[in-house]
Amino acid sequence: MALLVIASCQLMVVLDITIVNIALPHIQSALDFSTTSLSWVVNAYTLTFGGLLLLGGRAGDILGRRRVFIFGVLLFALASLLGGFAQNSGQLLGARALQGVGGAIASPTSLALISTTFREGPERNRAFGVFAAVSAGGGAIGLLAGGMLVEWLDWRWVLFVNVPIGLLIVLATPRFIRESERHPGRFDIAGALTSTAGMVLLVYGFIRAAQEGWRDALTLASFAGAVVVLAAFIMIERRSKQPITPLHMFADRNRAGTYGIMLCLAAAIFGMFFFLTLFVQDVLGFSPLAAGLAFLPVSAVIAVGAGLASRFLPVYGPKPFMVVGAILAAAGLAWLTLTDVHSTYAGSVLGPMLVFSLGMGMEFVSLTLMALSNVSTPETGAASGLLNATQQVGGSLGLSILVTMYGTASTNEAKEQIPDFLRQATPAERIRFEQTGQLPKPWSDEILTSGVSAAFIMAAIFTAVAALIALVVIQVRPSDLERLKGGGAGPGPM
Repeated sequence: MALLVIASCQLMVVLDITIVNIALPHIQSALDFSTTSLSWVVNAYTLTFGGLLLLGGRAGDILGRRRVFIFGVLLFALASLLGGFAQNSGQLLGARALQGVGGAIASPTSLALISTTFREGPERNRAFGVFAAVSAGGGAIGLLAGGMLVEWLDWRWVLFVNVPIGLLIVLATPRFIRESERHPGRFDIAGALTSTAGMVLLVYGFIRAAQEGWRDALTLASFAGAVVVLAAFIMIERRSKQPITPLHMFADRNRAGTYGIMLCLAAAIFGMFFFLTLFVQDVLGFSPLAAGLAFLPVSAVIAVGAGLASRFLPVYGPKPFMVVGAILAAAGLAWLTLTDVHSTYAGSVLGPMLVFSLGMGMEFVSLTLMALSNVSTPETGAASGLLNATQQVGGSLGLSILVTMYGTASTNEAKEQIPDFLRQATPAERIRFEQTGQLPKPWSDEILTSGVSAAFIMAAIFTAVAALIALVVIQVRPSDLERLKGGGAGPGPM
């Protein structure tokens, strides 16, 4: 029962990253988001989640993990309730950011509770295995659940559904999970705030550039502010006795390379889900439920890739799987750039998704092993937390860059489509265009497809860079292979 409570929390937090994706077209029309600003529905959650993840884990050590776990789940449920009732874009984005804070408190604490609840050995290993399976499968469950809720109820239920789940977890936790020992320490509040604020400014700069151009004063001010705040963050961490981000973790070339690879791959997978969700619903005409079902093969093939890597890692080491996995992911994304308005799911989307997913499955296990190799026991949590934080921040930053590419390409395509539209449009269509600035189908499909293809080109470049880092930076030592032969992989970052 304790494992059920802990796993349910992790499922709720991971599921929320993807369950909203299916509802994005409906959220866009209901709350008047532009396609570029729509990415903030994802980024508002992942930025606060990734930025405060390490602080959340630290809070559990200092204040007691069960107490902090309950608070995080309650905050997450409250934010979900507020988001479900949102009447405009600002209210929804505020609720999504608050959800990220709750998730950042609950998620690292739930993983730590396994260590304090289950005895070391087979019992704890099985618990970690269940936790990893829930983390890996949450994405697919979120897409399917999101499709069902939007199709049968309303987009607001992708947020409301967290409320009863959260309350059940809160009621069950005191009964089945004991409180952990509290450890004295200090909170690195300044580090947490500057890191999160710096990333928000950086992401906003890219999204603003997609809307207003690179010469816009606010765009330039955002980038300048990001540089200043992130520089302050590094100075704070170097001087702090108990930093939220132990900078010495980056001294090991394998770990530093692993974090760089995760940044690139997270950008790719967040972008793939975001843009393909829009494409299959807006261009291919899939219903929300059909779109959720369309993404199920992704998690299935990710599991296959992870299984292959886990089986052969002790023989070949993680580097071959990191290189090959990134190359497969790049090939899948490059294939997706060929999609156009005449594409079909079976002919143009499914194949690239399967190739991409196989590569990502190989990466998840390999990256986790590299991130935790040669780390002392007291710093295992920090190393694991950094990998998870890198994933969330990389996803947000990468998605903002991809949205910028999308915005530039779609704007250029719109300039070519407008004259053709004006030649064929009825008077009523021309009036509607003057009022909304939006072209109707089939012209809008051409614009969206052009932007999506450009975004996938950049995503393929990200994964190619990840392959290059794995090839040049990562070094597998004989001691690493010996350690792999003596034990299996821990839970993955997803």
